[in-house]
Amino acid sequence: MTSEFSVRGSRDIVADPSARPETTEAEAVVLFLTEGGVATGAAADLDRATGGLLTRLVAGGEVTGKRFETVPLLAPPGLRTPQLLVVGLGKRDDLDAGTVYKAAATATRQLAARPRTRVALVADGSWTTRQMEQAVAGAAVGMVGQDLYRAERKRTRFGTTVWIGASPEAVERGSIIADGVNLARRLVNLSPEDMYPQTFAEEAAAVAGRTGLEIEIWDEGQLARERCQAILAVGRGSHRPPRLVVLRHRGRAGGDDVPDLALVGKGVTFDSGGLSLKPSESMLTMKCDMAGAAAVLGAAATIAALKLPVHLVAAVGLAENMTGPAAYKLGDVITARSGTTIEVHNTDAEGRIVLADVLDVVKGLGPRRIIDAATLTGACMVALGYDVAGLFTNDQPLCDALAAAARSVGEPVWQLPMYAEYDDQIKSEVADIKNVGEGRWGGAITAAKFLERFVGGIPWTHVDIAGPAFAEKPRPWIDGGGTGSMVRAFVEFARGT
Repeated sequence: MTSEFSVRGSRDIVADPSARPETTEAEAVVLFLTEGGVATGAAADLDRATGGLLTRLVAGGEVTGKRFETVPLLAPPGLRTPQLLVVGLGKRDDLDAGTVYKAAATATRQLAARPRTRVALVADGSWTTRQMEQAVAGAAVGMVGQDLYRAERKRTRFGTTVWIGASPEAVERGSIIADGVNLARRLVNLSPEDMYPQTFAEEAAAVAGRTGLEIEIWDEGQLARERCQAILAVGRGSHRPPRLVVLRHRGRAGGDDVPDLALVGKGVTFDSGGLSLKPSESMLTMKCDMAGAAAVLGAAATIAALKLPVHLVAAVGLAENMTGPAAYKLGDVITARSGTTIEVHNTDAEGRIVLADVLDVVKGLGPRRIIDAATLTGACMVALGYDVAGLFTNDQPLCDALAAAARSVGEPVWQLPMYAEYDDQIKSEVADIKNVGEGRWGGAITAAKFLERFVGGIPWTHVDIAGPAFAEKPRPWIDGGGTGSMVRAFVEFARGT
């Protein structure tokens, strides 16, 4: 298993700022069209070259420019391509980076259904630099599927992707961002027989070697010496021992060495529920329970490859939650690294126990801000559905900045409350805290309140990605499986740090 992450982006994605779409030779040319946008820019040039074909199709209602509409035009007259794919962007006034990301991914996902040597996409001259980067990233993500183990794959990457009218710098940055998203997706999509704590750590080491990240890997011996009994307890039921991985990017010249930002990820590489065993239908997708760790690794690799001027520490706790003879039990009391004692009421609420130790390790490094990502609770999905990540915080400015970064790249998030009354629900009669609240209600909040106990007052935001981290069915812009949720948001946040 080798990492595909590149510090220079994908070399098969190139910019051609001076090319003309009407004279471009490619197996397909993609035109992005806003509603009523035929009269200007590349659309007007292609309309003239085809003898007014686009104008006639718009007048007839065959092409509308509505968001994510795709209309393939075969053998268009006057062009040197056998296919012109027109993709809608919606109303120009509503255009944002998230829309162009999804539109570009929709186009390439459709075209990648069969092998193609060369595909050209036409950049709109009105796009901002950030919108251009997200379009490039979306196009590179759309052509990659989840079928890692199929003899005949449903998606095939293009031999070369050409961006007409785009700057080489924006294309390079966009392809690096895509590498981070696709890295996170691939890690989630791997079989849990291939992706477990040791192999995730090996993947992180390979990525660190390519990007210049510093790396420490704590094995079970080091975890024991560091008093990380919470991670060790969750991993006790598996024959594959836990790991903790710490990555550093020192991107800021001069000044102090205090991390500007810490990213923390939950990495339960498979969650059976432990002795609180999940039913089969709930367990089937539990290879995705390490999506928080995957997002953190993907974001850290991207931040390093982009050489962002920020001091970053990224830490992921890795364990399998299984039912072996040494599995931790209901009623057990675990002493976390911080000294906090945790009474176990449900072994399927294991992610927060893993994160308790990781957050304490990170707290000891003294970062200015901490953000964690975790597929933590089904309760968050009950509240927000499959598409929206939940935010929980002890610092409103940090939460607002992260929410703005996420929304700017089209990753929907929503903040849930952290009222002090929820602290009472995790109090234990026999230990300092217990690992679940009282009953079903407010479970995403009580889980966040549990995590808050381990950040020591450092500004912190928790992101529950249980819904958006894994798509059980495909969307127009992405195959089912891992989505790479929050990679782009974390990178955008770091760019503003």
